[in-house]
Amino acid sequence: MAAAPLTSALGIDIGGSGMKAAPIDLATGTLIAPRLRIETPISASPAAMVPVIARLVEHFAWEGPVGITFPGVVRQGTVLTAANLHEDWIGLDAVAAFGPVIGRDPVVVNDADAAGFAESRFGAARDVPGVVLMFTLGTGIGTALINNGQLVPNTEFGHLIVDGYDAESRAAASARDREALGWKDYSTRLSRYLNELERLLWPDLFVVGGGISEKFDKFGPRLTISTPIVPATLKNQAGIVGAAVLAAERAAEPAPEHPPGHTPKQAPEHA
Repeated sequence: MAAAPLTSALGIDIGGSGMKAAPIDLATGTLIAPRLRIETPISASPAAMVPVIARLVEHFAWEGPVGITFPGVVRQGTVLTAANLHEDWIGLDAVAAFGPVIGRDPVVVNDADAAGFAESRFGAARDVPGVVLMFTLGTGIGTALINNGQLVPNTEFGHLIVDGYDAESRAAASARDREALGWKDYSTRLSRYLNELERLLWPDLFVVGGGISEKFDKFGPRLTISTPIVPATLKNQAGIVGAAVLAAERAAEPAPEHPPGHTPKQAPEHA
């Protein structure tokens, strides 16, 4: 007899300042219990953060699939970059680090990927066919590429070189604040970046996230682009929702082998 389909999963969103979790209804993408947030340990090291993941899972007495976002590139469960966390994360097998303390192997994904995937399932890009690119405008630019509902992981289009500059250094929300740009000038900057993405990807839809998306009416109509663009709708829940749905879809699949010659670091002893 086939197993009953999953109806919920736990999503955990790791950030530089906070680690948030909630169980998600897989049919609607909504929280089925209040979100719990615990501050990220000051050291932001694996030894300090892994026990926090255990606390989040224990709080909900969770027994089903668990998805965890990470603010860096994650390939086949191994962390490759960790710009805002401790360097000990780099090269670490995050699945092997989290698994023993939560009693199962989680699905670990890049945070922007999780948010973009959630928007494609339940948010601004729901039921949109073809290529969708979500980008978040904050301190930097995070991106997520979705093709006909399937995630293409670990895109780093925020670091695309445009006119000789790293794109996020001129088009992120932080660049607007740093240079005190008005909406007209900022929109020109952002348009130049998006024009380059259009030339390379020919997307069917752009979805813009980050805090600045709440002021979409200030810059959206000024953008000189041909691709339709809409603001994200799931806000701060997107990472949790995306992680949970990806966990439900992929946790039961056989774990992929690590690339030949690659040996991830072992999980650390916990603080």
